[in-house]
Amino acid sequence: SSPSRCPKPGTPANQSARQVGLGAVAMACAQVTRAMASGRGLACRLTGARAFSSASLKKTLVHAEHVEDGGKMVDFAGYSMPVQYTKSGAPHTLSIIDSTKWTRESASLFDVSHMCSIRWTGKDAMAFVERVTTADVQGLETMRGTLSVIPNERGGVIDDTMVTKCHSKEHGEHVYQVVNAGCADKDLKHFDEQLGRFGGDVKMEVLWDSRGLYALQGPKAIGVVERLSGTDLSKVAFGQSLWLSIEGAECLVSRCGYTGEDGVEIFVPGDAAVQVWRRLRDEPEVRLAALGARDALRLEAGLCLYGHDLDEDTTPPEAGLSWVVGKARRDPKAANPFIGSERILAQLADKSLVKRLRAGLMPSAGPPAREGAAIETPDGQVVGTVTSGTMSPCLRKNVAMGYIDKPFNKKGTDLQVVVRGKKYPAKTTGMPFVPTRYYKP
Repeated sequence: SSPSRCPKPGTPANQSARQVGLGAVAMACAQVTRAMASGRGLACRLTGARAFSSASLKKTLVHAEHVEDGGKMVDFAGYSMPVQYTKSGAPHTLSIIDSTKWTRESASLFDVSHMCSIRWTGKDAMAFVERVTTADVQGLETMRGTLSVIPNERGGVIDDTMVTKCHSKEHGEHVYQVVNAGCADKDLKHFDEQLGRFGGDVKMEVLWDSRGLYALQGPKAIGVVERLSGTDLSKVAFGQSLWLSIEGAECLVSRCGYTGEDGVEIFVPGDAAVQVWRRLRDEPEVRLAALGARDALRLEAGLCLYGHDLDEDTTPPEAGLSWVVGKARRDPKAANPFIGSERILAQLADKSLVKRLRAGLMPSAGPPAREGAAIETPDGQVVGTVTSGTMSPCLRKNVAMGYIDKPFNKKGTDLQVVVRGKKYPAKTTGMPFVPTRYYKP
């Protein structure tokens, strides 16, 4: 087994991170409001969550399981979701630091059923999805997925999304897409508008609260799925999907995730949602994990959170996501260009049109630099803004990402961050902060 990347107390932090790409998106879309979610020794500012007292929030199919296991429930994208598990003496009660480390070393189970799924069918379905995203859907192998974005007319990002060319007995070849819960309403409205202009044979089927969606993440996650399904997954690469029987239910299993770890996301039929959740939860390698650990894990992995690191005024090249534009989609004279292609393709062809870039930051002192903190040169010139920041549970150091004007974004540049009126030295760095482990056979 590979060595842990979360150092034990007294050992040096691993700083040999190398960027191998953002692998997947079970990405959570944030609201404007925020709340503090604390684990012992870690204050994690969870963007997009707030405490609540209303019973009107949506609930996933395993909401009662979260409550029974001591989930501290918060309002997240209109759903009642656990930020941490706090039941005294229960095996799943871990601090956010320990939950993050457990994911990096074993396997953690997340409920991400609040995410919205869409099934696109019809002979023109792939062409339509290529119109509204940057993905080369037709170029994908069957049962292969890719991270993409939904661009607006200006080339900004309406949402980030996972797009899979799928095949099932019932629907044949089709497109399966997942979008963020907090963005789903505007995404679906956008798709409806574009369908009216597109025409053709395309059907949009929204699959949201009628199914379970669980992320099992960590180096021992695949072993759990192999054991429960009786299937060898050694030849299934990160980004591939397949149909597996788990607890007698036919589940769509995608080897992907939002933690930087190997793992899967499992789409479970509604009538089996609770049974499959319980079986996964009770496996010896598995601990429940929630929003607090998820935010720390994705930031350590250098992954974007929509509404913070991505928005409608930010283009994929500015976000360091040029690779989400498929090579086959880069022809300015294409017969079916994606929305916003004019600006995005211009930036890809001429890097001088990109004036700022998303970059990693490692402050060397002070409290974590949170969203909105100014990034300055040592002489006080403002050259950027932090979009996400926390104390890394694995590195035991503050990490952040933000948008920085060129050329100050270059790796190794000495800068400073302004936190509550005080200035602290920081240095630009590559991402991920913790090495990722996306599996290739």
